[in-house]
Amino acid sequence: MPTSPSSVSKSKLPSAPAEPANQSVRPPAFQVAHNLAVSFLYAGQGIYYALRTQRNFRIHALVTSVVITLGVLLELPRIDIAVLGLTCGVVMALELINTALEAVVDLAVEQSFHQLAKIAKDCAAGAVFIAALTAIFVAVCLLLPPLWQQAQPYLW
Repeated sequence: MPTSPSSVSKSKLPSAPAEPANQSVRPPAFQVAHNLAVSFLYAGQGIYYALRTQRNFRIHALVTSVVITLGVLLELPRIDIAVLGLTCGVVMALELINTALEAVVDLAVEQSFHQLAKIAKDCAAGAVFIAALTAIFVAVCLLLPPLWQQAQPYLW
């Protein structure tokens, strides 16, 4: 007589993987963070990885710092500083997504060339490029007029 799913005892079901004994060791990637602090830790590790290994991410971080500092020193309205910060944040977030996509594509194709892998990587890089050009446009629109005004006494 066949058994129904409800009649299968729980002892016959596979058990869940055991929790790691040392909680300071990051669990394998297929496991989910069990609390918000661990999620923030993983996010911080991703940002730290990008700062250590990705030249463009370091450039974006430096430019973001300069742009925000310049906005504050020029006493721009808070909304302008917020727009600058959001624009730079989008560029940095896209750079992180680009880095993650490149890692996954490299993992999938290993050491071989595949045209679809090239398309995926090129499109992700293109998205970062468009966001960076947009950020430059926003920065020029918001920073150039007050910079020009500040420079006027020294030019004539």
